[in-house]
Amino acid sequence: MLHDWWTMASQNRRVQMKDADAAIRRARKDIDWLSELPAQAAQAVLKTYVRAWRNCWEGRAKAPTFKARFRSRMAIDVPQGRALGIRRITRRWGVVKVPKVGMIRFRWTKDLPVGKHADVKNKVTGARLVKEANGWHVVFRVRTEIKEPAPHTGPGVGIDLGVAKPLALSDGSFREHGPWLSWAESQRLRRLEKKAARQKHARKRGARTSNRLTRTYDQIAGMRARAKRRALDWQHKTTTGLAETFGVIGMENLAIATMVRSARGTVDAPGTGVRQKAGLNRSISGEAWGRTVTLLEYKLAERGGHLVRIAAPGTSKRCHRCRTTKAGSVEPSGVPGL
Repeated sequence: MLHDWWTMASQNRRVQMKDADAAIRRARKDIDWLSELPAQAAQAVLKTYVRAWRNCWEGRAKAPTFKARFRSRMAIDVPQGRALGIRRITRRWGVVKVPKVGMIRFRWTKDLPVGKHADVKNKVTGARLVKEANGWHVVFRVRTEIKEPAPHTGPGVGIDLGVAKPLALSDGSFREHGPWLSWAESQRLRRLEKKAARQKHARKRGARTSNRLTRTYDQIAGMRARAKRRALDWQHKTTTGLAETFGVIGMENLAIATMVRSARGTVDAPGTGVRQKAGLNRSISGEAWGRTVTLLEYKLAERGGHLVRIAAPGTSKRCHRCRTTKAGSVEPSGVPGL
């Protein structure tokens, strides 16, 4: 609904956030189900949508398009921390107040600055409820005072991101992992994806998504979420070990979004090697390089280390001794995928 209004209103002029905010306020008075949505959640959706357009205008992303419910992750934002009423009831459980819902119980996994532990410098500023494949999760935004860590005295190292070898260190060592899904799990995921394609093809155009197709989508999401959890577990353990060992880490500043762009081309100028490029794109996306860099950056900062981002052009041809940049100045690693 917001995307349709924005597209219609922006045909003759660029729409401002205040215009969309006024339209949402009017719609909340006229549409019953929209009025039941917390006002803060509606504001959060608008801010996210406007941010997507700004990324498009500034050249960082394409124009946002409509996403059906099955293509997007369901989430509700509660931007006011004082309305949450967070309270710990046992060692393992706590409760939080969600607008229009009431008190709900959540698993207490980390200490939060609530009650007598909260003050001006340490407090919960908001929350976000997210529906994942394995259930609902609540993410709290916390403002806290962080002490400046002592400088890390560990050595420096350079890290190259790859596919065959996920992390190749300049000291000659590697950080590797196995496949995120076993062979049987991969085959099951493949069968589910084929099943979903058949069910979607059999559905009449404009018809409501059947319960069977919805169940198949949920099963696919569960398998992919399992792979993501395993990948995140490996990334956390690996980046923690690197941050504790090294004081300075240098990595290429890769434009990952550009690297995984399709090679299909256009009708007038079709691309070449499209299937091979698609397979490489899947492998790069499966490694989640950007998330690895993000985890490593904040863990180094917590321990007094530094992450140095190096401009990517020419790094595979530049000799680190004489700084010469030409083909053949660097010995090949002999490892495919690096």
